[in-house]
Amino acid sequence: MAEEEILKEEAEEEKEEKKVKTKEEKTREFLWELLSNSLFLLAVLILTLLLVKYVGQRTVVIGSSMEHTLSDGDNLIVDKISYRFRDPKRFEVVVFPYQYEEKTFYIKRVIGLPGETVQIKDGTIYINEKPLSENYGFETIKSGGLASDPFVLGEDEYFVMGDNRNNSKDSRDPSVAAVNKKDLVGRAWLRLFPFDKIGFVKH
Repeated sequence: MAEEEILKEEAEEEKEEKKVKTKEEKTREFLWELLSNSLFLLAVLILTLLLVKYVGQRTVVIGSSMEHTLSDGDNLIVDKISYRFRDPKRFEVVVFPYQYEEKTFYIKRVIGLPGETVQIKDGTIYINEKPLSENYGFETIKSGGLASDPFVLGEDEYFVMGDNRNNSKDSRDPSVAAVNKKDLVGRAWLRLFPFDKIGFVKH
């Protein structure tokens, strides 16, 4: 009988040890899973921040200066990486900061390229004294602003205009003037909202 009782006690002790081990294993598994999930979320956060800083970011159009290409309230993704590898092209829609108002960005279309001379006469845009063939502006331009006289662009400077030519503060205005390449945030790439207009921005 004594031997049987000893065996029972040993068996119970083994069961208790197994229970303790099982609890420890579960605790280790839980901690490992928690650590793994935390590292995954951290990696996603870092990747997101890097994408926003160096690749693309969301921006919202305010105002009607780019009608009818873009409208007030449109949500866009701005491509911030292309201009690291190439220069902006004529007619691309670009985003840049407004120098006189913090955290304010303008979105306009590239009209004149570095080294070119831009002039607006009788409602027509001239590049190096030749009429510019384009179909983005739908109205005759009423004011040439700074480009009423020949406007010579320097190295890395761009002349930009809104598609709504008579309702746009752009390079014709002294507060904007020519935009330097280093100040360009990027080019408008994709419209996300409104959903019925989702798609790539027309350049």
